Amino acid sequence: MIFTRRIYQTNISLEEAFKIWLEFISAFKPLGPEEIPVVDSLGRVTAEAVQAKISSPFCHASAMDGYAVRFIETFGASETNPVRLKLHEQAVAVNTGDPIPTGFNAVIMIEEINLVDNCIEITEAVTPYKHIRPVGEDIVQTELILPENHVIRPVDIGAMLSGGNHKIMVRRKPVVTVIPTGNEIVEPGAPLKTGNIIDSNSYMIGNLVIQWGGEFRRTEVVQDNKELLKQKILDASVSSDLVVVLAGASAGTKDFTPNAVEDLGTVLVHGINIKPGKPVLLGSISNKPVIGLPGYPVAAHMTFEFFGRPLICRLLGIEPAEAETMKAMLSRHVASSIGHEEFLRVKVGKVGENFIATPVGRGAGALMTLQRADGIVQVPAMSEGIAAGTEIDVKLLRSKGEIENTVVCIGSHDNALDVLANYLKKKFPSYSMSSAHVGSMGGIMAIKKSEAHVAGTHLLDEQSGEYNIAYINKFLKDVPLKLINLAYREQGLIVRKGNPKNIKSIEDLMRDDVVFINRQPGSGTRLLTDKCLRDKNMARENINGYDKEEFTHMGIASAVMSGATDTGMGILTAAIALGLEFIPIANERYDLLIKKEHLGMPMLQALLQIITSDNEFRSSVLSLGGYGVSDMGKAVYEQ
Repeated sequence: MIFTRRIYQTNISLEEAFKIWLEFISAFKPLGPEEIPVVDSLGRVTAEAVQAKISSPFCHASAMDGYAVRFIETFGASETNPVRLKLHEQAVAVNTGDPIPTGFNAVIMIEEINLVDNCIEITEAVTPYKHIRPVGEDIVQTELILPENHVIRPVDIGAMLSGGNHKIMVRRKPVVTVIPTGNEIVEPGAPLKTGNIIDSNSYMIGNLVIQWGGEFRRTEVVQDNKELLKQKILDASVSSDLVVVLAGASAGTKDFTPNAVEDLGTVLVHGINIKPGKPVLLGSISNKPVIGLPGYPVAAHMTFEFFGRPLICRLLGIEPAEAETMKAMLSRHVASSIGHEEFLRVKVGKVGENFIATPVGRGAGALMTLQRADGIVQVPAMSEGIAAGTEIDVKLLRSKGEIENTVVCIGSHDNALDVLANYLKKKFPSYSMSSAHVGSMGGIMAIKKSEAHVAGTHLLDEQSGEYNIAYINKFLKDVPLKLINLAYREQGLIVRKGNPKNIKSIEDLMRDDVVFINRQPGSGTRLLTDKCLRDKNMARENINGYDKEEFTHMGIASAVMSGATDTGMGILTAAIALGLEFIPIANERYDLLIKKEHLGMPMLQALLQIITSDNEFRSSVLSLGGYGVSDMGKAVYEQ
C-alpha cells in the first residue's frame, strides 16, 4: 500500500481559528435539564432558577439558650427592683433553635437570670423579639436562592436544603468521547515493547473534561486504519456532544483524522500557526463538533484548552473563567520563529521585590515542562523573540500566593534537589521549591541578576582544585553570600548494562564506534568533561556526539538507556536510578549558593533546617546511591 502525505488545509492564525470555531459553536444552545438530588449537585450548573419552598427558619426560633418570656411582663426590672417570673407560666426554658412557645415574644439568655423559688429573677427589661429568629429571617418562602446557569458551591447546597429543596434541575453534563489512535499506543500498565507509547493523553484530556463539568468517555485504542477510525468517530458522534480524536491530525502518512472527518462531515480548520499545537483539526459531523488533537501531550493539552473549554462551557450555559495574570521580568532572552505564535512555559518566583519568569523548556512532547510550569507567556507571531529583562504578561497556572511562597532554585541539576523539594513540601506544606536546570554558570548568573534565591553549582577551578569559590570571586565579587554544601557525588561515564561497547576510560570517546552525549555549555559537568579532554590532549572535534547536548544527569542516563547514545558524563546516582553501569572519573562537591539577604526569609529558613538537621532527608539522599553527606549543611565559604 502506498501512503501519501497530506498538507495542512488551512494553517491559519490562532485568532482566525478562534473566529471560525466560535462562529460554529455559537449556534449551540445550553444542554437540557436533568433532575438530581441537591446533596449530589456540587459543581453542577442550574438549568432553572431555584426558589425557596419554605422559609428559614419556618417558625419563630430561639437564638440563644435561656427562657422564653412575654416582654411586657419584664417592664420595670432593674438592679434595685428585680422582677420574678414564674417558671412554666411566665418563663419557659428553651435551647438555641427551639420553637418559641405560643404567646411568648422574647428570650432572656440563661446567663442573665437567677433561679429563685421556682421563678427566674431578672434585673433588666427586654424588648420585643429579643434573641428570637423570626420566620424567614434567613430565607423567605419563594425567595430566589440561585439563578439559572449558576455553578453550585457547597454554601449553595446548604441554602437550597434550608429553603426546602431536595431535588433540582441542572444542566446535563456534556458528553465528550475521547478516541486514542495509533499502532504504538498501549494501555497504562500494559507490558512495553520498543516503540510503544503509554496512553496518558486520553486521561489527561478526559480529566480536563471532568474538571470543566463534562462527562468523560473513552474508546479503546484505534489502530492506524482509516475505515476503523471513521466508524469509531461516527459511533461516538451519535452518543456524544463532542468527539476528540487523539493524534493522527498531522501531515504524516498514517495521520488519518483529517481524511476521516472530511469523509464524514466538514473540516473547518486544519493547521494553526502556533507552537506548540500546529496540527490541530476542528470539524463537524452531522453538526456534532469534532476536535483532532496533536499527539504530543503539551500540544494536546494547550489546544484542548483553547477549543474544548469554550464549547463545554457553552453547552453548560456558563462563561469560561479568566485565568489570573501577572507582570514579571523575563530572566533570559528567548528567540522565536516569525510566523508562529508561541506559548512559552515559565517558572515564576518572587526574588526580592520582583517577579522573575524563567523558561523551562519548549518541546511539544515534554509534558513535565507544563506540569512544572507556573505560567504561560505568549510570544506574538511576528516577533523574533523577547529580550532578557523585558516585562511580560504571564498567564498563571498557580496562584500568586503559591508563587510568593516558592523557593526559586536555578543552576546545576542534581537528583538530591528533587528529594529536597519533596521534603520541603512534606515538612512545610505552605512552601515549595521550583528548579530550572541551566547549568552551574547559569545559576551563578541568576544569583548575580537577583533571579533566584538558590543556585546549585559544582564548578571546578583547575588551578586551585577548589569547587565554586574561584567563580564566586570572579562573578560575584563583594556580593554578601553563603556557599552551603549539599553533598559530595561521583561523576563518570554512564554506559548501558553490560557495557556492550567495552568503554573503560575517557580515551574511549575517541573511538569511531562510540557515540557520546554532552551536557550544555556552562554546566559543571561540561567543564569537567572539557578538563578531562585537555588533560588527555583529546580534540573535541574527534568525538562523535560532542555537540549533542542534554540539560540534566537523568537526561544523559535516559539517552544511554534508550540506545540513542553509548555514553555520557553524569553522576552515579543517575546511573543507579536507571539500572545502568558507571565508570568513575571524579569525586566532586555540589553546593548551594544563597545571597545573605535571602537567608532570613521563612521559606529559606525552612529549607536550611532540612539540609542542616533533618536526618530523614540525609538518609533519603544516601539511599539514592553515589552521595556523601559528611558536610551537608556546612557553610564552606562566606563573603
